[in-house]
Amino acid sequence: MGSKSPRYRCVGIGAGPANLSLAALLHGDPGMPNLVIDRKAEFTWHDDQLIPGATLQVSLFKDLVSLSDPTSPFSFIAYLHDRGRIYHYLNAQFEKVPREEFRNYLGWACSRNENVVFGEEAQAVDFTGDAFVVQTDKRALLADNVVVGVGTVPWVPMFARPHLGSTQFHVSEFRSKAVRLRDKRVAVIGGGQSGAEAFLDLISRPDSELPHRVSWLSRRRNYFPIDDSPFTNEFYMPCHSDYFAELDLAVRADFNSQQVLTSDGISESTAREIYQQIYVHRFITGAPQLTGLYPNREVVSVEACSPDGWSISVQHNDLAGGLEIFEAEVIIWATGFQPARMDFLAPLEQRLAREDDEYQVDADFAANWDGPADRNLFLQNAVRTQRGLADPNLSLTAWRSQRIVDRIRGVRSRGQDPAFVEWSPKTGAR
Repeated sequence: MGSKSPRYRCVGIGAGPANLSLAALLHGDPGMPNLVIDRKAEFTWHDDQLIPGATLQVSLFKDLVSLSDPTSPFSFIAYLHDRGRIYHYLNAQFEKVPREEFRNYLGWACSRNENVVFGEEAQAVDFTGDAFVVQTDKRALLADNVVVGVGTVPWVPMFARPHLGSTQFHVSEFRSKAVRLRDKRVAVIGGGQSGAEAFLDLISRPDSELPHRVSWLSRRRNYFPIDDSPFTNEFYMPCHSDYFAELDLAVRADFNSQQVLTSDGISESTAREIYQQIYVHRFITGAPQLTGLYPNREVVSVEACSPDGWSISVQHNDLAGGLEIFEAEVIIWATGFQPARMDFLAPLEQRLAREDDEYQVDADFAANWDGPADRNLFLQNAVRTQRGLADPNLSLTAWRSQRIVDRIRGVRSRGQDPAFVEWSPKTGAR
């Protein structure tokens, strides 16, 4: 291995938005040789969930780099200019960035960065001598620092997993599997934005593709909107992330539970479109049976029923006792995501500190471990319990990458002014 193995200041594992941001901020710096690898053959970003008409729930400035380096050639604005469509985008007056356009922007950023490599899978990460050794399915890489950004994977309840297939699937497979549904009964389970987008698409199809009935079930008490108000968005600023990290574990858990609608509520425009479509079907086109809304309910089991459908047992959250039974030929689980497994870190497992179910990180997202202080393993999108709801969100992607870059370089970039809200208690006179 030794002299034949390439050595980098930084190797990133996973080429999602988090590590693409890192690679963009490092690009062009001859003193920071870096590489980002991804096991996928080519770039994808929730491609099978890019439902037509779906939009981002964050500002166009929350791209890979703008909130850290607005002059970067990897910004969303630079992408629009490079593709010759910046005036058209302005004239289109999108309320939010179309999600497919943002996906194309991310793919463009990959294509412009020679340090991002696909088709190479990290199999093990260990530390030998004075460097990390990243063993891939093709070679061994030496790195002073490793940045893990493998993202998330779909989550469905344990009882549903044996049944997953062509007629019961996660919303992340929506485009390829939510097909040929004419006159069928469909159940969408999950009351967040993904569930709303799936429900809206299903009830907006032409008559030749329209299901017979679409039932929308959610454990939430209603189909609540995202809280995108100015003061709420101060939760998604760097200073609040730092404040949050210093709180007790129980306080952090309570915050994440109480404030989930700041990141996982339904966009007002989506909710309005759904309501209008229901109105049209019920009062204009004469299809009142098409839609069924069932919030405040917990799905407790799913069983096969003849001839080719599913029986869904549901407990109402306010009324103890009897179960409701729903039947459907197709079930779409819009039940969110969980951090992807990081089995390749097994050689370091005993050297890494943990907090709850996460690897413990410091203020710069470096894992706390027993190795040299100038050799670090950084974690992106993997410490929601420690860093809050903003951790997997696009809002702080550029800032977090900049903090990691600064740590590697041994510098500290100028920060933005603090939030208007004073999060920490103040002592003395005011």
